[in-house]
Amino acid sequence: MSTRMCNMPLFHIKPVRSSEDLKATVCLFKAYADSLGISLAFQDFDTELEALPGKYASPSGELLLARDSSDKPVGCVALRPIAPLGCCEMKRLYILPAGRGLGIGKALVNAILDVADSLGYREIKLDTLSSMVEAISLYKTAGFVPTTPYYDTPLAGTVFLARSV
Repeated sequence: MSTRMCNMPLFHIKPVRSSEDLKATVCLFKAYADSLGISLAFQDFDTELEALPGKYASPSGELLLARDSSDKPVGCVALRPIAPLGCCEMKRLYILPAGRGLGIGKALVNAILDVADSLGYREIKLDTLSSMVEAISLYKTAGFVPTTPYYDTPLAGTVFLARSV
């Protein structure tokens, strides 16, 4: 998937398949975690990074990487299966500040929804922080609605969203 302006693609999105892509994704995951201002230790984030693609591995999961027109990594999103059967979770949507405002976030959300559909999932869930107002707006525009918490979190004000695939 790409977006064009004057016949020049602004960005493109592809599945993470090479070691170079995986390294770029690790860097983006770290930038994502640093941007939150909270510790993700309760999600065992360091182990997640070391094990990538780990729970996001094909055939039941996916990692997508967005690159700009210079082929520099600018964003990512992940998908993993969760209980109950037929349900998945979107994780780690992040766009570097230099890539914001270009529609990359919307494109990554739409791309991961397409992946969820192609993998046969019936429902996709996500969690976010209440302070992430722009992300929540993006998710709601994509059809996500509030849902009950689907895991225990120590973070007060966590927003849980879901939608059919």
